[in-house]
Amino acid sequence: MNQLINRAITVGERLSFNCFVREFRVSSQNMVIAVGDRLPNVDLFEDSPANKINLAKIAAGKKIIVFAVPGAFTPGCSKTHLPGYIQKADELKSKGIAEIFCVGVNDPFVMAAWGKEHKAEGKVRMLADPTAQFTDALELSVDLPVLGGKRSKRYSMVLEDGVVKELNVEPDNTGLSCSLAEKIKL
Repeated sequence: MNQLINRAITVGERLSFNCFVREFRVSSQNMVIAVGDRLPNVDLFEDSPANKINLAKIAAGKKIIVFAVPGAFTPGCSKTHLPGYIQKADELKSKGIAEIFCVGVNDPFVMAAWGKEHKAEGKVRMLADPTAQFTDALELSVDLPVLGGKRSKRYSMVLEDGVVKELNVEPDNTGLSCSLAEKIKL
């Protein structure tokens, strides 16, 4: 890659172009997640900071759904997004889904309380990404100052054996169009 960049700069200098080269880095912890990619190996939290959950490990040998929300207890997330997955959980599981996970950039206690309020137990597992480490590793974070700063874009994905088979990222990052439970294609 560096040879290609050096060649482009050399050609550009001969033709009197000013070139600015951005350094690209490839890392399994910093990727724009895409169909065909594996989940990053990052811990999330369920119910408390003591209960670490690693989706990359959980997804091994299973078919799972992961969806993310900008924030627990927010209107779109509470009225539509989470309830849709809770209502469709049995149907999705009858089609081969082993587990459904909701990820939010919140602390584990908030995610647990939100799940309890919506009766998610046994249907959707509520995972906290308190520092947005998982969200950043997917490059699916968005700055939403009105919600406290860095949050997750709204998305859904189907994974088989840890590999992304379907990915639906809301085009405006937070809307409710393509990441809903009824839009999942199995």
